[in-house]
Amino acid sequence: MSHFFYLARCSDDSLYAGTCVDLKEREAKHNDGSGAKYTRSRLPIKFIYHEEFETLGEARSREVLVKRMSREEKEELVG
Repeated sequence: MSHFFYLARCSDDSLYAGTCVDLKEREAKHNDGSGAKYTRSRLPIKFIYHEEFETLGEARSREVLVKRMSREEKEELVG
């Protein structure tokens, strides 16, 4: 099973980083208000970037690294 790291752009233009196993389902959960607390007040969100990993641990490690990046570095990652 694949695991994903993703970046989402919120309606206030902020970025949210997370992990999941199903990108489409997770984006829908965020947008129906049952996702992360951070995104609930910033709907709608849209996934703008993702990376695929073999394990959840690898995806979460990438999430930690990206969360430490500056806003500018995250925007560069997205392209």
